[in-house]
Amino acid sequence: MNNEQLMTRAADNIRILAASMVERAKSGHPGGAMGGADFINVLFSEFLIFDPNDPKWPGRDRFFLDPGHMSPMLYAQLSLIGKYSMQELQQFRQWGSPTPGHPEVDVLRGVENTSGPLGQGHTFAVGAAIAAKFLAERLGWVMSQTIYAYISDGGVQEEISQGAGRIAGHLGLDNLIMFYDANNIQLSTKVDEVDTEDVAMKYKAWGWHVLEVDGSSASEIRKALAEAKSIVGKPTLIIGHTTMARGAVGADGTSYEGKVSTHGQPLSAAGASFEATVQNLGGDPNDPFRIFPEVEAMYQARLDVLRQLAEERKKEEALWRQDNKDRAEKLDRWFSGVSPVIDWSKVEQKPDQATRAASATILGVLAQQVENMVVASADLSNSDKTDGFLKKTRALTRGDFGGAFLQPGVAELTMACLCIGMALHGGVIPACGTFFVFSDYMKPAVRMAALMELPVKFVWSHDAFRVGEDGPTHEPVEQEAQIRLMEKLQNHSGANSLLVLRPSDVEETTVAWRMAMENVHTPSALILSRQNIKDLPAPEGKTRGEAAQEAERGGYIVQRDEHPEVVLIANGSEVSTLIEGAELLRKEGIQLQIVAVPSEGVFRRQPKAYQDEVLPQGIKRFGLTAGLPVNLLGLVGDNGTIWGMNSFGFSAPYKVLDEKLGFTAENVYQQVKQLLGK
Repeated sequence: MNNEQLMTRAADNIRILAASMVERAKSGHPGGAMGGADFINVLFSEFLIFDPNDPKWPGRDRFFLDPGHMSPMLYAQLSLIGKYSMQELQQFRQWGSPTPGHPEVDVLRGVENTSGPLGQGHTFAVGAAIAAKFLAERLGWVMSQTIYAYISDGGVQEEISQGAGRIAGHLGLDNLIMFYDANNIQLSTKVDEVDTEDVAMKYKAWGWHVLEVDGSSASEIRKALAEAKSIVGKPTLIIGHTTMARGAVGADGTSYEGKVSTHGQPLSAAGASFEATVQNLGGDPNDPFRIFPEVEAMYQARLDVLRQLAEERKKEEALWRQDNKDRAEKLDRWFSGVSPVIDWSKVEQKPDQATRAASATILGVLAQQVENMVVASADLSNSDKTDGFLKKTRALTRGDFGGAFLQPGVAELTMACLCIGMALHGGVIPACGTFFVFSDYMKPAVRMAALMELPVKFVWSHDAFRVGEDGPTHEPVEQEAQIRLMEKLQNHSGANSLLVLRPSDVEETTVAWRMAMENVHTPSALILSRQNIKDLPAPEGKTRGEAAQEAERGGYIVQRDEHPEVVLIANGSEVSTLIEGAELLRKEGIQLQIVAVPSEGVFRRQPKAYQDEVLPQGIKRFGLTAGLPVNLLGLVGDNGTIWGMNSFGFSAPYKVLDEKLGFTAENVYQQVKQLLGK
């Protein structure tokens, strides 16, 4: 245990480095970082367990920083354990720097996750805690780590905090400890100007163990963390009453602590004196980017202790591996990031079903073959048909994490973030389902999964206006266009940021799920129908299952006449409508080619020769989509027309809607004839 004077010296070192980064960059948030320095210093110097020589060790503790704008605090702390150099800190927020404004995830550098959007980060931590419990049930004591989270006033105010707090308390996640940096300051106001709730009582009502401490006292923080580690059956919230911009002063020594102005701009821009502040904290204003010798010695001693702990732990793990060869093999495989081995021949689809029903069939097989998969549904499992998975397992509950189905309740955004947290933790393959129209609630999380390149599976059923009697509130129209934009957006690795698949029948659904399970580098989205769809025809000499394998190329030819005059393009249930319309066109001698494109993103990465074969140049094209016409614009282009939705939906049985809105064989016939001028 380090003495109070040394701990304050180390926290002041973090404060100086954090303020210096922001000052040099002329951009950033120094105040919160200076206020929270005491907690993160105690955590890293005395509690957080990790292997300095093996950053990816699966059994390590994890720290999730919800307020990503406080990244200067994290970078400063990580520099004390050798993860960042002083030169790298000086490049804060600069092009190509390893110290960006919000660092997301960089495990090798010690960044488990630092959220940009407030509220999501601590929800990721809840997901990680669920993953750790799930894995401990299957692997034993090697998954006995603690998940630490840090949340600010803004994160508490974001609505997602209710879902995260409720679920963590309901599941009794005693491996989760969260520090609430309560400094009564946010970006444009004081907290008490917008929020007077009793945060402690709220979390107690959710079933959390709640402690309140002086967030600037190392001894109080230490005592609270020790107590939190001993709590069984409840997550712990430590409310730390901290001081915004602790140590900040003006040139004349006037205190600038606790001011709104120091939250989101350099200290000098807030009216304080950067030089006087550094001097007040015991640093050298002419050389602020340095680690104090006594602080460096303190952390070197801590790293030596951690190396010894890691060495002892690995000896224990070696003995465990000898006695638990099957579990050890699972541990290595699950954390390797490779796709699971699945016997897809076990999937036996019933013909002419809704693609959501086809998905249920597949999920039933995955539940039996993929032991580290967790599926969630926002109170819709019997409608989005993720219950195909649930029927082969059981729900995760307080004290029983032997099941593999998460019931988060009606909380789509929270559910998505929990799945992201599981993916960040590693060792778990997460999937979550709801109605496609409610993807609107989830887009902030889908974006973060895409940005961080996490292989979460998003399952969205009830994919179009054919939801029918529920009416326009429940009928997705613009949602597919919004999601498909992410097929066109590249991640920082140069890949499509999201794999989007809208299968055309039951067999294509099997292919889509196989693609999603094999995709370990980006999130995947499956968009599924509520209503039954007639299976597409298979070419002579092939079964429909064999023909559907072409869908793995993103787009393929379903039918082709010898000399096509027009190419008909769609995905999802509209492809079968094209098939029916084609029969009418052929009766008048019109030859055509029918193309299914479940993923334009995948299709556009195929060789140009293949793309030209599927979409021949110089031939008219007709697109049919139950969403906005722009869904198919990149495929149809200027050499054709698109029939789609240009308004919200209506309440009526889906067959009536098909008729009224023109999604019929007869209208396909009329539109194509008009396109061809016949």
